[in-house]
Amino acid sequence: MPSASADDASMLVPGDRIYQEFVPAENPDDNLVFEASPIEKLPEPKPKPEPKPEPEEEETQAPEQQAPTQELPLYTGGGAPAEWMAAAGIPESDWGYVDFIASKESGWNPNATNASSGACGLIQANPCSKVPGNGYDPVDNLRWAHGYATGRYGGWAQAYQFWTANHWW
Repeated sequence: MPSASADDASMLVPGDRIYQEFVPAENPDDNLVFEASPIEKLPEPKPKPEPKPEPEEEETQAPEQQAPTQELPLYTGGGAPAEWMAAAGIPESDWGYVDFIASKESGWNPNATNASSGACGLIQANPCSKVPGNGYDPVDNLRWAHGYATGRYGGWAQAYQFWTANHWW
């Protein structure tokens, strides 16, 4: 993963910390950020059924269709916010704004999940399927969030201004 450095001034957001590193705990349950919003455990995969023998005559019924299910693996790769932001292509000048928003949304826990809405990851993409790749991968989540902040608000500074004006403390 690319590494990037940041001086203290580029990471400052008034009234907030500069940097927090996420290091996964040995026990995944210790990574929970919000005790009131537990992370749902993914169900064990079901064994694949035995293939049906080919029918001798052509059937007239339509084939059975199932809705596709996508189970996203939780993030276990380690790393630090500065590395994730650099890899996601976020300019260093915006890191302070990203730090503020990610700290409030997930506490920089890539595996954060809102049990009631299904929002996931560092910036709480809702639904999680909005994130190309894996919403729990911090680089994928930040790459999506960078496009969202730029497209919807005009940049991270404007997203920060919107967040502080409209969110609940």
